[in-house]
Amino acid sequence: MSKKSLWILIAWLIAAQAFAFDSQNLSSPLSPQPQQSEAALLSAQILSRYHYKPQPLDDAMSAKIFDRYLQSLDRERSFFTQADIDSFAAARTRLDDAILRQDLRIPFAIFARYQQRITEQLSYARELLKQTPDFTIQESYFYAREKAPWAKSEDEIRDLWRRRVKNDWLRLKLAGKTDAAIRTTLDKRYENTLNRVAKFKSEDVFQIFMNAYAMTMDPHTSYMDPRAAEDFDIAMRLSLVGIGAVLQERDEYTTIRELVTGGPAARSGKLKVGDRIVGVAQGAGEPFTDVLGWRLDDVVKLIRGAKDSVVALDILPAEAGPDGKHRTVSLVRKKISMEEQSAKKSVIEVHDGKLTRRIGVITLPTFYEDFEARSKGDTNFKSAARDVARLLGELKKDKAEAVLIDLRNNGGGSLSAAIELTGLFIDKGPVVQQRNSQGEVRVENDTQAGYAWSGPMAVLINRASASASEIFAAAIQDYGRGLVLGETSYGKGTVQNVARLNEIIHQEKPALGELKMTIAQFFRINGGTTQLRGVTPDIALPSASDPEEFGESSADNALPWTQIPAAKYSPAGHPEALLPVLRARHDARTARDKDYQYLVEDIARFSAERKKKQISLNEAERRAERDAQEARIKARKSGKDSAAQRTAHQDDGLQADERAITADLAEEKAQKKARDVLLTESAHILGDELGLIKADPRLAVLALPAAAKH
Repeated sequence: MSKKSLWILIAWLIAAQAFAFDSQNLSSPLSPQPQQSEAALLSAQILSRYHYKPQPLDDAMSAKIFDRYLQSLDRERSFFTQADIDSFAAARTRLDDAILRQDLRIPFAIFARYQQRITEQLSYARELLKQTPDFTIQESYFYAREKAPWAKSEDEIRDLWRRRVKNDWLRLKLAGKTDAAIRTTLDKRYENTLNRVAKFKSEDVFQIFMNAYAMTMDPHTSYMDPRAAEDFDIAMRLSLVGIGAVLQERDEYTTIRELVTGGPAARSGKLKVGDRIVGVAQGAGEPFTDVLGWRLDDVVKLIRGAKDSVVALDILPAEAGPDGKHRTVSLVRKKISMEEQSAKKSVIEVHDGKLTRRIGVITLPTFYEDFEARSKGDTNFKSAARDVARLLGELKKDKAEAVLIDLRNNGGGSLSAAIELTGLFIDKGPVVQQRNSQGEVRVENDTQAGYAWSGPMAVLINRASASASEIFAAAIQDYGRGLVLGETSYGKGTVQNVARLNEIIHQEKPALGELKMTIAQFFRINGGTTQLRGVTPDIALPSASDPEEFGESSADNALPWTQIPAAKYSPAGHPEALLPVLRARHDARTARDKDYQYLVEDIARFSAERKKKQISLNEAERRAERDAQEARIKARKSGKDSAAQRTAHQDDGLQADERAITADLAEEKAQKKARDVLLTESAHILGDELGLIKADPRLAVLALPAAAKH
């Protein structure tokens, strides 16, 4: 979940009849819609009956929703004061009534106060820019405020914002910007924030409130409005119908950030990175809709459409000024595959004395599957397991001797894709167990006999590897089929099902959205669960994650770890017999690897800084810190491909949309080309295993399945 508070529309509001904020009456154009009240009631009926751990929607639940709603709005406690919180007190036990009586004015009224406070603080921030801060004073900015008390007064919240603006200013000053340039940059930044605030809609308020309710049940239950549901479906099937352009909102313009290779936009040759879309028409010769200043998702909705239909774009070229000459580009919409999220392969060569070992790497960002195409019998449906099977075949032709499955930052996805992927590396048998709310246990099996890959393998995970990633890694570990390397995974061991609200009540319109609800819990085939504890690697690699801040253990309402009887399965191997030697070689090698040691040092320094939760606003101190960092970078010169180069740039004080797009893309490209220390070391560990197996056939018997023992 994001830790950034949402920036919302400015407005004055009348509170609900049953609810008042210190007798103030406020009004706003943002008000609940009838279909939202219907969706809220229907969601409550489903959650209170069919959730894995059902809870009644009563006053006790209302209090929990109230606290989570405020946390969702103002996570860092930068807008509300204690007086605001006190004025909301009557709402604490009335949110259940708001849902059950289909009257959502109370959460919308709370939202209105939030809107008002954002406007006040951003306006104050812009006023502060008229004065130059004094950076000789010894004071700090306390930025990690999630667990801080609410500001006791208006003066206290103003002082917080004074320090926040001062920190923004100091970052730019240390980057070499003049006071005049800093004022221009920050004023534009705060103005853009207010402009984004003005674009929020009733749908946004409702989704935030409904997620406060849904996520009170457990961290992975959520509500998706119709547009969010569409985006979820796109992410699962890795395809959409459109023009093949990655768009970004920059200074009120919808700007082209990337062109998808092979897509209509790229093939036309008429569009380039940095071009701005200021109008959209539904066909050549049709009238344009002016989209300057629109929300990005609204512009995207206009650009997407039916396959083979025409969309026309009014383009302000990248090099043109605001009054520059426009041009019109007409494109035929096509199905666009999101190949960046598809499985990809590469080969890493590691050296063992005079021998060179070829380690195949398959990087899988998500467990995707086009459920709709599969259900229709499309033999070419998109699937993570199908793509990995194809890549394994290619790696065999590439003469790879071992395979590393890189699941870092893979947050999961399709359960069936995870089961099928596991089946590529085992003969057949159970992969994962599920227990539903009635306590019934079902075993999910791989039923396809044979191996797509029977040789040595390993799985690389980190703290962001979750859900389906953990199912796969746990099964590989339990079967003794391969090594698990990296960090302890996220710890999400629950099963979600998507309920389409319109289908439940058999109506098409109005669109009510979808409910992604926890209905069961995963268990490993050994009987344990990945819930809360995650998957523990066989060989641990450096981790920058703090379990108290990221992962299932950071959630206040996560389900506990538990255990059920093991499924009936036979281990395919016992690679743990090799672990003492592999760990010793890993330790010896990484002790000599400067980049690896630099990474360890950086993580330790980062962890120490993070625990401080504040930063000095004294210029001399900050310059000394920057100079020390520059000295460390200078001392680390170890080749252009060094991992140290990834931290070689200093903070420029800018936000992503304030940098030139070309500079951003160049930085991303450099990051991708830089040496991946953990991936390289993982390949070396697999190379060590290969060496041991080939040197001693008895170890091969222990480490590999029967199909590979020859």
